[in-house]
Amino acid sequence: MRTVPLAVLLLSAACVEQTNKPPPLTGPATEHPAMKLGVLDFTMPQYPDKTPFKLSSERGNVVLLDVWATWCDPCRDSLPLYADMLKEYGPKGFKVYAINVDADPAQIPKFLTETKLTLPILLDADAHYAESTLGVKVMPTAIFIDKQGRVRSVHEGFAEEFVSKYVTEIEELLKEPAEKK
Repeated sequence: MRTVPLAVLLLSAACVEQTNKPPPLTGPATEHPAMKLGVLDFTMPQYPDKTPFKLSSERGNVVLLDVWATWCDPCRDSLPLYADMLKEYGPKGFKVYAINVDADPAQIPKFLTETKLTLPILLDADAHYAESTLGVKVMPTAIFIDKQGRVRSVHEGFAEEFVSKYVTEIEELLKEPAEKK
C-alpha cells in the first residue's frame, strides 16, 4: 500500500478548499517565502523525457512558473489560460513552465489529453522543491519571474478574474530592461 506524503495532502486540501471559494486577488504577495529568494535558479527534469531544465537558461525572459497537480480542479482552468498568454506574449520574451507536483507522473498524459495542454512541464515529484524552497501551500500557485531571474510576484489559487492582473504584470515586466544598470 502506497502512502501519500503530508505535503501532498495539505496541498490537496488547499486545492479542494479553494474550489468552493477562490482566495481574493490582492496583488503580489510580498510576504510569500518565494519573494525572499532573490535570483531564483533550479534544475528540474522535463516531462516526458526527463531532460534537465535549468531556469537560468531563461534569463532575459519573463517567466511564469505555475505549480500544479492533475487532481487540482482550478489547475484545469488556469493552465489553458496560461497557454493562451504564452501564444500572445511568447514572441515578446514571455515563457511559461508548469511545475507538476504529482507523486506519480503517470497521471499527466490523461490530464494533457483532457485539457489539450501544450505547455512545457517540469517534474517536482511530491512537491519537494515547490514546498521546501518556493513555500507553495496552495494549488495552483503562479510565480512571476523578471528578466534578471528574481521572483517579482506570487499568486496563490486561481479564478478567471486573476487573468487581467496577470496580463498587466506580464506587460509591465516585459517593458523592463533585460539587465539592470
